[in-house]
Amino acid sequence: MLEETQTDRLSVPVPFIERRIYVIRGQKVMLDSDLAALYQVETKMLNRAVKRNPGRFPEDFMFQLTDAETEALRYQIGTSNERRGGRRYLAYAFTEHGVVMLSSVLNSGRAVHMSIVIVRAFIKLREMLATNKDLARKIDEIETAQKQHAHTQEQQARIMQQHTSLLVSVVEDIQKLKNPPITRAIGFVARTPKKK
Repeated sequence: MLEETQTDRLSVPVPFIERRIYVIRGQKVMLDSDLAALYQVETKMLNRAVKRNPGRFPEDFMFQLTDAETEALRYQIGTSNERRGGRRYLAYAFTEHGVVMLSSVLNSGRAVHMSIVIVRAFIKLREMLATNKDLARKIDEIETAQKQHAHTQEQQARIMQQHTSLLVSVVEDIQKLKNPPITRAIGFVARTPKKK
């Protein structure tokens, strides 16, 4: 019973975590500072534990942001420049696998529990993205069909206009045949001489 109470106190809502998952270099990642806050350790302590175990964190588990990535992320999430008086180094980004590895490096109950919650958030986000891809594909199919239909309608309108013009021309020609225009007779007119 005591463990359930501790677990309840450790819980963090999944949407809270989802808002701290960013896409950088085409990968879904969390920043070291956000993970440290969730694990309730200082960021420098988290990074120190990672540096003591470099073999557990290959590049596909963790990487350090560049200045450009940090600046782009800062604009994306709307934070001030942390490097002035704050961090003196570029942040580290951890993929889903890096987060799992962090729990073994930090070696605490909180780290293990939070890693499970974070992995669930990554899974939920992955499912949402897969659903959105299906929706995007279906919308693309509908748009393509509408464009083809519109193109077909334009072609039909052009053909109809051509047929209408041709039909009007035929009707005019028939009218001319029914009511031929009055013309002068063709040929010579023989004049008879006047009698004296």
